[in-house]
Amino acid sequence: MALVTMAGTDIAYIELYTSNKKAVVDYLVTALGFVRTADTVAVDRSSALLRQGSVQLVVTTGPATWGFLDAHGDGVADIAFACDDVPEAVRAAVAAGARRSASATGAPVVSGFGGVAHTLLPADAHGDGLPPGHSWVAVPDAVPDTAGRARHIRLLDHVAVCVEGGTLDTYADFYRDAFGFSRYSSEYVDVGAHAMDSIVVRGASGRVTFTFVAPDLSKGTGQLDAFLERNGGPGVQHLAFLVDDLIPAVGDFRARGIEFLSVPDTYYDALLERLPGLRDGIDELRSAQVLADRDEWGHLLQLFSRSPYERNTLFYELIQRRGSRGFGSANIRALYEAVERDRLATE
Repeated sequence: MALVTMAGTDIAYIELYTSNKKAVVDYLVTALGFVRTADTVAVDRSSALLRQGSVQLVVTTGPATWGFLDAHGDGVADIAFACDDVPEAVRAAVAAGARRSASATGAPVVSGFGGVAHTLLPADAHGDGLPPGHSWVAVPDAVPDTAGRARHIRLLDHVAVCVEGGTLDTYADFYRDAFGFSRYSSEYVDVGAHAMDSIVVRGASGRVTFTFVAPDLSKGTGQLDAFLERNGGPGVQHLAFLVDDLIPAVGDFRARGIEFLSVPDTYYDALLERLPGLRDGIDELRSAQVLADRDEWGHLLQLFSRSPYERNTLFYELIQRRGSRGFGSANIRALYEAVERDRLATE
């Protein structure tokens, strides 16, 4: 099948479905620093539009969300793509196996993975940032005392998606054929009793990156199997937000109430041997519980939150890139081990 070279050039917005819009909006605004900019109400749904940097999140509740919530719980239900040629994007997606569905906004919607869909919008349709098809009403910052706080998040670095074991190639091929994504990298993490495999795909513009992760079916069950069970199948495991200066941002986010996954001291002892160039900053990294790694282009720093949602599925990542273009092989292992420790501690 021929490649689609200019579909899915950007993410227009990400829509989260929730049974408690107030709690989710409060977390994203108060803890993560998003600004509530507009609201909309329809017969079967109520939504809030949140912004920070170039990231747009839509938080929605109401009868239209009930089927998704019953199956998956609170989480990402729609990743809307801005496309240079919407009809061609629809055609390619359907030809690649996607199902087209009706949309309350009039925009075409195609299936992606699990219960997550993709609304397809013209690339020039969200110049004002407002998702089309809704009657948005501008609102002031929902939490006035956050008006003077720093806004650390600059853009959405990547979306991590958990899928069933043995399906990575299927999903990578689907996003290639449907939206013109190409394979960027792959990684296998073996922790003995269980293991994780991954494929990173990226849009032609470089502004849309999905990291697909899946359990190794030849190993025992682990955290990815647990996610798939809690989530009722494939779904967005985490959203990764790019920040310019991670360590002070982490202190700020902790003060706002975000809980992050812990990192053992042994990680930093090994880090000194692996990356001696970071010796001068190791104490600061250890104190902030920040992960560090490097690739051929430079360093990256990362940190991962605990899930704030009832089913313990979706969580958030903060990432700073000092030239790095990849994801850090050692950090992928460290993330897997951190989530596994947290899973075992809470079961």
